[in-house]
This record gives sequence, structure tokens and C-alpha cells, in this order.
Amino acid sequence: MPRSAFLDLARPSRRHWLGYLLLAPAVLLIALIIVYPLFVSVDLSFQNVNIARLDQPRRPFTTANYERLFASEDFWNACWVTFKLVTIVSFFCFLLGLGTALLVNNRFKGQALARLLVALPWAIPEVIAVVIFAWLFDSSFGLMNWLFIKLGLVDQTINWFSSPDAAFAVVTTVMVWKGYPFVSIMMLAGLQSIPEDFYSAAKVDGARAWQRLIHITIPSLMPVIGVTLVLVMLWVFRDFSIIYVLTGGGPLKATQSLSIMTYEQAFGFFKMGYASAIGVITLIVCVIASRLMIARAPDNI
Repeated sequence: MPRSAFLDLARPSRRHWLGYLLLAPAVLLIALIIVYPLFVSVDLSFQNVNIARLDQPRRPFTTANYERLFASEDFWNACWVTFKLVTIVSFFCFLLGLGTALLVNNRFKGQALARLLVALPWAIPEVIAVVIFAWLFDSSFGLMNWLFIKLGLVDQTINWFSSPDAAFAVVTTVMVWKGYPFVSIMMLAGLQSIPEDFYSAAKVDGARAWQRLIHITIPSLMPVIGVTLVLVMLWVFRDFSIIYVLTGGGPLKATQSLSIMTYEQAFGFFKMGYASAIGVITLIVCVIASRLMIARAPDNI
């Protein structure tokens, strides 16, 4: 067989090799930046390591990090804070995202500008947005305190970042503001894929707006809703900058999520093995939660 024929990957019998060859760089890159660090983290979680170094010999295998983790009140508090954030932020992001998507999906004057304004929070860099909100909720000269006093909602200024409940409310507000445009964009894409014939037939049958929403729009959007909620949930799970810049996990660890706790243990107390154990548990929880949500509609997603 001529050498040129052997190297001809365009031949029908060798096209699959061409696909493997084209995918190889991406697979190797993913293995280097995702798979390898993941295995290193899992390995570190079973070692008593303070500062991880590649030239150090491997420490003896131990489950002490996980034993300490499950006996720690701080860990369970971080789990509870993370659960509350995921639940509240996902719920309000979905409501606002679906509402704004239904609004801008209609044809009206200024529709393009409205769509731009809806997507604007998602385009703003996260750290810049958080700094702006930190000024807005400043206890001394923030806009929110002035507005609440003018409206008669409060008699004196609120120390937003000194009260556990107020700090948690601020973090939740910023996350919802930053996250709902993504949901809105996803919902808008799903709405535009629904045939208009469905709504025309429903109008002929006398269905009202809310009936069309419940019986046509929501069922048609279920595949998009499932994927979107999973992505939002994973974003809230891993988000670090919003909480760290606003509160740093305080006050009294009221906003200390699993990501903040992992960072503090790894780079604050230099407990790399313990921090890796937290990261492994977080990964397992995310995988299980994602699988449970996607498994509800396996034929649609």
C-alpha cells in the first residue's frame, strides 16, 4: 500500500481517525487543566498537608481531613449557607428571568433597548458590580439607607455588613441581580422556538393569557428551564468574588459558603489537605444535585 494512501485520513475507512486527531489537542488541554488538578485535589484530601509542593514526598494516607470536616460546625454552617443561597438565588433568578423574557419577547417600541438593559448586568464584570453595590449599601452614606429613610421604611441607618441577616440579604440581592440576565437570555431563546400556531390555536379555543402560560409556555420551556437551573445552581455553588468582596464570609460566618471556607482553609490557614476535602465534598454535592435535576426530564435535556 502506498504511504500516501495510508496517510489519507479523508478516506471513508479512516475518517474516524481524523476526528480523533482533531479532538486530541482539546482532550489533552482539558486533561491538563481540569482532570489532573482534580486528581491532585482528591489525593491531597487524603493527606495531612499544610502547603502543597510538587517536590514533596507523598504523605501517608489518612481520612483525618474528612473526619474533622464532618465533625466541624463551621462546615455544616457553610453547607446551610450555601443551600440557602442556591435555593433563594435560583428561585428569584428564575422568576425575574422568566418575567423579563416574557416582557422583551413581545414586540413594542424600544424592544432592542429593553433587551440590552436586561442583559446589561450579565455583561458588567463581577468585581466592578460588587464594588458598586458595596457603595450603595454603605452604612454611612449609601444610597439604599437614604432611600429607605426617605420612604419611611426605617427610622435610622442600617448597618448592612454588620448584621448577619442584612449581610445575607445584600449578598443574595447582588447574586440575583447578577444572575437573572442569564436566565432571561436562556428563556428568551426558548420562547422564540415555540411555534406561534400553539398560541393561535389556544386563543381560538378561548384560553386566557395565564392559561397559555401554564399549558403552553411552561411545558415547552421545561428542557431549557432544567438546563438553566442547573447552570445557575452551579454558578451559585462556585461563586466566590461576590461574597468575598462584600462580606468576606462574615459577619459571624453568616455568608460563609463552601467556596469561601475552601479559600480560607487553603490560603488563610494553609491547610491544603483540609481545603481539598471541602472541595471534593462540594464537587460531589454539585454532581449529585445536577444529576437529580437533569434526571427529571431525561428525554428532553
